[in-house]
Amino acid sequence: MTLPGIDIASLAALVVAATFAGFIDAVVGGGGLIQIPALFSVLPHEPAATVFGTNKLSSVFGTGNAAWRYARRVDMPWRTTLPAAVAAFACSYLGAMAVSWLPPEVLRPLIVLLLISAAVYTHVRRDFGTIHQPQHSGRREFAYALLLGGAIGFYDGFFGPGTGSFLIFLFVRWFGFDFLHASAAAKVVNVATNLAALGFFVPHGHILPLLGALMACCNVLGSFLGAHLALRHGSGFVRKFFLAVVSMLIARFAYDTFV
Repeated sequence: MTLPGIDIASLAALVVAATFAGFIDAVVGGGGLIQIPALFSVLPHEPAATVFGTNKLSSVFGTGNAAWRYARRVDMPWRTTLPAAVAAFACSYLGAMAVSWLPPEVLRPLIVLLLISAAVYTHVRRDFGTIHQPQHSGRREFAYALLLGGAIGFYDGFFGPGTGSFLIFLFVRWFGFDFLHASAAAKVVNVATNLAALGFFVPHGHILPLLGALMACCNVLGSFLGAHLALRHGSGFVRKFFLAVVSMLIARFAYDTFV
């Protein structure tokens, strides 16, 4: 497919959305909250699968760039991250297949509740995610990483929004990471889930390559800025940004669910 006929103003809106989405994703995830509605607004006649495929094509480059930048500056917890990424890759495809027998809308009230719980827990626990103290090792670390990656991968393939934020919260809560290391690990897992999704979208023609490539460039620019700020200001900055983005996700999910 070729670049759809859209006017300059609409194209500019997508450029801004992709840049901002890359910035948010690089810090705490949740860029889809910005990029997906922008794509649906500009491309109202495109199939939903094509919108999601184009979004994944754009975001995988920004997330990949952020993962690379974190890996250069942060002591990456690979023994946890890699098993989680492999499990997420496999289960993301299974999640996409599961959409056929359970509508994602059924999960919306549960997702709102989980997001509120994560936000309240993070806000109340002032020291939550401030110190990097990994809690598991050996076989237990490997097993927990597979479980976390599999669950989040399935969710990303099945539903998706907020995947990065859920990953960061779970890496902090269950593995004892600080917010900076959790964000770094989440980027690697997110790349795996995006690639798995593209493994479905690309062969089925559900992407707009030229538009996706343009937005990918903007996404990379935003991710460069976001990762730079996160690395410079550390876990405290990431924690505050996490609470802000999760609040936006709660508002968006609550609106879509109850209004």
